[in-house]
Amino acid sequence: MTVGEVTDLASSAMFLIIRVSAPVLLVSLCVGLIVSIFQTVTSIQEQTLTFVPKVLAIFLALMVLGNWMLGELTGYIVEVWSDFARYVR
Repeated sequence: MTVGEVTDLASSAMFLIIRVSAPVLLVSLCVGLIVSIFQTVTSIQEQTLTFVPKVLAIFLALMVLGNWMLGELTGYIVEVWSDFARYVR
């Protein structure tokens, strides 16, 4: 396995991680921003108020996007393992 192949494999794995985790992180970011704006407008200074909506939003996002995320990860794993003999040489 050459250095170029290792670099390509690592870069595609990192890109896949970013692509799969980005939707859930964006949902968490948006919910946190909305709750923070709500706290600012209503002058509520409770720091734990953002926890429950974020957890619920992340859970909902994982339920909705879980099938797609699992499909992307499974496709990558199948691709890597199908070329495993080439990587070992």
